Amino acid sequence: MPHAAAAAAADGPMRVVVTGAGGQTGGHVFRKMLARPTAFSPMGIVRSEASRDALVAASGCSADQVAVLDVASVPGLYMDVAIAAFAGAAALVICTSAKVKPTGGVNPDTGRPNLGFPDGQPYNVDWLGQRRQIDGARAGNLKHVVLCGSMGGTDPAHMLNNFGKVADGRGGGNILLWKRKAEKYLTESGLKYTIVHPGGLLNEPGGRRRLRVGVDDSLIAGEHRSIPREDVAEVLVQSLLHDEYANRSFDLVAEPEAAGPVDTDFASLLSPLEGASCDYSLGAIPDEAADIAEADVLMSAL
Repeated sequence: MPHAAAAAAADGPMRVVVTGAGGQTGGHVFRKMLARPTAFSPMGIVRSEASRDALVAASGCSADQVAVLDVASVPGLYMDVAIAAFAGAAALVICTSAKVKPTGGVNPDTGRPNLGFPDGQPYNVDWLGQRRQIDGARAGNLKHVVLCGSMGGTDPAHMLNNFGKVADGRGGGNILLWKRKAEKYLTESGLKYTIVHPGGLLNEPGGRRRLRVGVDDSLIAGEHRSIPREDVAEVLVQSLLHDEYANRSFDLVAEPEAAGPVDTDFASLLSPLEGASCDYSLGAIPDEAADIAEADVLMSAL
């Protein structure tokens, strides 16, 4: 048994806070942990009472296994609630993310529906919100933080960064840049971390494909650049059970079904990387001046 798994078994189920549990990937993580009661005791965090009711109904968990906490809420209020929710937890799995949705109308340049982040800009959700979660984990003396990010972070010109810009283009959007800033913050936090960058997310069954890992967006040039959400969730869960995932940041995709043997040896999944981890000196990370400017632009757009 891997060291981390053996320690968890000896101490009883690992109490894990799963944020974004009302979303698709976070929901998979939460349900996978519920299905392994000897290994995990999960606490799901969702944005609203409606999301809590839906998660309880979908997972069969008890209502006290889900808490309502908006990561983009007022910082002081967030920390008060977070510290209570994180109490006694050993680990945190961050699955929160700003979500692209149609915002009405059609883009005259592309002829496609306008897309944006009506439920929260990446600056607020993927940077400030994730930073607050990391600070909450540190304040609560959690041992391990696992963060679900996205491939593409080394390319400031990536198309995903164009979604959600405010009208004059001076701010908003840049989801991969703000995600990357939060990731770097985690790597410098002093907490044990695992950062997973999945490729394009598929709503297809997991456990049927061979997984491939890389670093620094090397997999983007390959033929296969997507992965089922359920497979991503499995890797997020497994990262808490194997020491090989400690203080690692990597990219993750899947081959088509039947293209190769299905991965079951998760302790060896990162072996092809030969110890490599993502390099945060690559690409671009917004500095303090950009942080302040973004806050000003978004405030003026309200």
